[in-house]
Amino acid sequence: MNYSELVPVMRRLAIEAGERIMQIYDAADFDVNLKADASPVTEADEAADALISEGLRAAFPDVALVTEEQAASHEVTASRFLIVDPLDGTKEFIKRRGDFTVNIALVEDGAPVRGIVYAPAKGRMFYTDSVGHSVEEEGPFDPETPGETRPIRVSTPDEEAGLMVVASKSHRDEATDDYIARYPVKDMRSAGSSLKFCLVATGEADLYPRLGRTMEWDTAAGHAVLAGAGGHVVRFDDHTPLVYGKTGFANPFFIAYAPGVALQKG
Repeated sequence: MNYSELVPVMRRLAIEAGERIMQIYDAADFDVNLKADASPVTEADEAADALISEGLRAAFPDVALVTEEQAASHEVTASRFLIVDPLDGTKEFIKRRGDFTVNIALVEDGAPVRGIVYAPAKGRMFYTDSVGHSVEEEGPFDPETPGETRPIRVSTPDEEAGLMVVASKSHRDEATDDYIARYPVKDMRSAGSSLKFCLVATGEADLYPRLGRTMEWDTAAGHAVLAGAGGHVVRFDDHTPLVYGKTGFANPFFIAYAPGVALQKG
């Protein structure tokens, strides 16, 4: 895989998908349906998925593609694959909260090595560059012409002063609160979708525990961005690295964090 070719394509498709999503988001109304697992799906999810999938298949026809909205792709087994959540945070989209993202990533040998997270309603975009370092790009997000970027890096946590913790906006529960209570916490913030990984990547948060169901397409792009900024994502149960390409693509509980955080056992 030529990363110098991959990154501009992922960036362009994420921006174009974001534009389509915002057209629907800004409309007076939009269709919402339920999938087989009773989770919501909107016309924005489907439109963004069609745009991204077509673009990735055209550019990289020999690379396997896994996408949330295409059930047949969930049977893919490959050591290298592209993985897409065209609209992560559908519940936030429906509630018009703005905390939703476009996620595209490349997984190689169980690890997300390149990824992009674009939050069109928030005007924030994070991605790994061709050599794997993570950056945040400033607007106006032209699909063909990259704007100014700045390198991002995880924080150096100071547990005496307390940690900044980020948690899910839609999936917060007592188990998560109990686990967070094991740390010295300076402040907490909530965020939707894969933005939580990016807040750790930029140093705006130190710790993001997730004690709830997620799928690999929910996490791969944010995981790649965090890894490219010096952070880690590990399983909640044994603190081994979170790996990708699992049968069914379901994740265990996990912890995303900046090095220097003394992880507590669950």
